[in-house]
Amino acid sequence: MSTLYIGVMSGTSLDGVDAVLADFSSGCRVLEHQALPLPAPLKQTLLELNTAGFNELHHAALAANALVKVYAQAVDMLMQSQGLSASLIRAIGSHGQTVRHQPGLYDDVGYTLQLNNPSLLAELCGITVVADFRSRDVAAGGQGAPLVPAFHQFLWGGAQAKSTVVLNLGGMANLTVLGDDNSVMGFDCGPGNVLLDMWCLQHRGTPFDANGAWAASGKPSEALVESFLSDPFFALPPPKSTGRDLFHRDWLDVHLQQFGLLAPEDVQASLAHLSARSAAEAVHRFAPLANRLFVCGGGAYNQHLMSLLSIYLPKATVSSTESHGLPPLQVEAAAFAWLAKQTMEGLAGNLPHVTGAKGSRVLGGIYPA
Repeated sequence: MSTLYIGVMSGTSLDGVDAVLADFSSGCRVLEHQALPLPAPLKQTLLELNTAGFNELHHAALAANALVKVYAQAVDMLMQSQGLSASLIRAIGSHGQTVRHQPGLYDDVGYTLQLNNPSLLAELCGITVVADFRSRDVAAGGQGAPLVPAFHQFLWGGAQAKSTVVLNLGGMANLTVLGDDNSVMGFDCGPGNVLLDMWCLQHRGTPFDANGAWAASGKPSEALVESFLSDPFFALPPPKSTGRDLFHRDWLDVHLQQFGLLAPEDVQASLAHLSARSAAEAVHRFAPLANRLFVCGGGAYNQHLMSLLSIYLPKATVSSTESHGLPPLQVEAAAFAWLAKQTMEGLAGNLPHVTGAKGSRVLGGIYPA
């Protein structure tokens, strides 16, 4: 039986698609990584689909098809680079693109919606696809997120954990707290890059603030940061998850209107402090003895954010996951390759004490090649 799996991930930051080819014969060894940008029209459609709009079911279905074609291109690039045929891959773990995340709301069940077309992906690639990982956890009363703490535990848990915390700084930020007794806690702790990227695009015309240089040039408003942190989400105990449903432009505007006209770079500086401080305060609250912070996601390449984390967490060594065996942009894609493996082997992929589900569940649906 093949131990090769592919994981495909496009996160809330909408900065592109990451795909990895991983071998799980012994631990997790990433053999190949490919990254593709999202076409600008598709990215705009996906952004628009985060809120209600005209004929959105039609637009969502077509966006899912377009997204899967990018996924298929990334998979093909992996295969060609390694000289592999489809028959050698056990399955693709395809997360899809989250456009709504409302667990537990409205009818006591709620929903989570990731745009995807796994049938089309299986057809295009000739490989079995596992998809829709979050819905089963939500159906079992959980948040459906975060799911990656189980993978973090697989990689870095156990006796060697030594009070390690893993921080994923994607569009949203989530924390995994690993104990040396093999315990694990995980939850979304706030916005990662989503507000920073949005503000940078509006005022600088670039999709992200490279190395956080623009944020570093501004002067943060302490009052504005305190206003941000007054949002009830930050005080909620785990399990909890969030997304663009909460942290969006209207949310930002509500806080900005209280402070008059601020220089754009000062707002960017304040948003950087929000991302770093909200994560650090969650560490102080739930992992006060943590002495190592592994950072993954695009935010790991933001030198200013990494510096702020070191300031807010003076007792912890802050480092990229690259120093611990897996580059930051490969972690989440590898996690969904691992989740596909769990599903194909009939094993649970969620951690109930992380998501709040009633119990362990085999996640996702299987779409045979």
